Parts: sequence; structure tokens; C-alpha cells
Amino acid sequence: MGFFDFMTEDIAIDLGTANTLIIHNDKVVIDSPSIVARDRVSGKIIAVGKEANMMQGKTHENIKTIRPLKDGVIADFDASEKMLTMFIKSIPALKKKLFTPALRMVVCIPSGITEVEMRAVKESCERVNGKEVYLIHEPMAAAIGIGIDIMQPKGNMIVDIGGGTTEIAVIALGGIVCDKSVKIAGDVFTNDIVYYMRTQHNLFVGEGTAEKIKISIGAALEDLETPPEDLSVQGRDLLTGKPKQVEVSYREIAKALDKSIQRIEDAVMETLSQTPPELAADIYNTGIYLAGGGSMLRGLDKRISQKTDLPVYIAEDPLRAVVRGTGMALKNTAKYRSILIK
Repeated sequence: MGFFDFMTEDIAIDLGTANTLIIHNDKVVIDSPSIVARDRVSGKIIAVGKEANMMQGKTHENIKTIRPLKDGVIADFDASEKMLTMFIKSIPALKKKLFTPALRMVVCIPSGITEVEMRAVKESCERVNGKEVYLIHEPMAAAIGIGIDIMQPKGNMIVDIGGGTTEIAVIALGGIVCDKSVKIAGDVFTNDIVYYMRTQHNLFVGEGTAEKIKISIGAALEDLETPPEDLSVQGRDLLTGKPKQVEVSYREIAKALDKSIQRIEDAVMETLSQTPPELAADIYNTGIYLAGGGSMLRGLDKRISQKTDLPVYIAEDPLRAVVRGTGMALKNTAKYRSILIK
């Protein structure tokens, strides 16, 4: 191994449904939307990440935008591989190399993933030159990224609301004691908003616009202490077919998302009800930790707290908690050996 050491690079990847993040040398070097744009005629990938994201919903028949991941797992193997290759090639430190170095990687996967889906992730990584590929469960990575010492005989509850899945897990002694993975997360919230705008305002908005609404004024409660300003939303009027603009308040979005958030609450309650009593006692004291982009929904922490009667904390940089944890696992492979899946 000695000779090859200087030719091997370590990278940690959070291959997410909505965003892909890569850490190299303790720095987040890639933080891009997981989306590629393909030329239908030549089959070539013409754009990836932010560039491809800007094309979404605005393409003609020769360009197709693809989101290679669905519900946290690889849906389009070829596109996900090309996307990973392009992301890895665009890492500044690896650009300078003469030839592509061998990679040691840790990639995180949803906890509810099947054997086949797991192999798809692994093979994708091996095909982009991953010589040693380790997998880690997302809630684990999130816990490490939040700064919890997961090896302690202490129970901690993580709720990681991503783009495709919400991962809920109770962690103790470096393992997942009980977990639940539900396919209700950021993408579903976005679709809820599209549906709400269509039914309540007769306004047809694209996914990109709905996403913008969610980030600007999205809320989980109809009464917020510091409410955001109303937002002007443009789209197509379903009745006249003309472009039009309506004002939308955060209260409406809270209404639109209510059902989906309820289902996340139910999943949290169910996980709590399956928790062994000793760990339940710990969680009473430690509370619940939220990570992932969905945790930034205004008032969500308060809403879950009211439902569970537990303190709820949001990770400090929730979008990057998982990839930070994955990066830490990569650095201390020896310490975290037990939780890495070879």
C-alpha cells in the first residue's frame, strides 16, 4: 500500500436526492444540486449541478434534465455515474493531478435501503475509480456531524429530513437501535406547494418556483413569532392561460404542507414508541436533533416539540451535517470501523 498512498485521495460523499456534497481534505468542495442535463440526440451530458438546475422546466425537446436519485436511492444508474464523475473531476485539488487518483470513499445511504440499491451505490462509486468504498447510514452520519458521541451507551434521536426521504433513528453504542425511513421529505413538500397553488389560486407553477416558495416562506406552523414577508409568485393562470402573479403568505404554505408534516410527526411518534425504555429515558433528557434541509422549515422544530413534548434542536448547518459526519467517519476509519459497511 505504501507506494500507492500518495496516489490515493480520500473523499466523503453525501449523494442526496436534492443535493450532492463532497468533502476533500476536510473542506466541502462540492455542494451542488443532484441533477444532470442530457442532450437527447448525442446522449451526452451537457450540464450538471447548478447549471443543469437552472435549466429545469425550461428545456426544449433536445435537452432533458434528469434527477438520477429518487427517494434517496439511485433511479438512473448511468446518469448518477456520469454526475459523480463530473463532480469528482471538478474538485479543484484533483484537477491538478496528471491522472485520476484512486479514491478511498465513504458514501452515506438511507437506512431503509435494500441490498440491491446498496450495491448500485457501491458500483457507481467503483466505476468512478473508488478503490475502497465504505457506506454509512445517513442518520449515523448526521449524528456524527451534529457532534454527538455515538459510541456512548446513551440514546440519541436523529430526524434527518432530506430531499427524498426522512430518516428517523434512535442511536446508541455506535448502532441504530430503531429506525424508520419515510418517503416524505423536501420533494413532497415542493409538490404539495405546486398542488396548493393549482387548486387554491388556479396558478400553475413549476417545481423550481415551488422550491423557491418553500425556501422563502415555507412554514410548518400557521402562527410564527417572526413571520416572513408575503411573496409574489408568478406562473400561468389555468383559466385564461395568461402569465399572472399572486401574493402568497406563509400561512397558506403551512396549510399546504400540513398533511405531509403530520406524516413525518407520526413516523417520529412511531419510532419513539418502539424505543427501549432505558433509551427513552435518555431521549427525555437529550431531546430530538433535526438535520437535513427540511429541518429549516420555519416552526418545524416547535411543531415536533409540541407533538412529542421533547426539546427539539436543529443542527447548526443542517444541510451539511450529514456530509460533515461522513467526512469525520472517513478520517477516523479505525474508530468508526463498526458502523462502516464495507
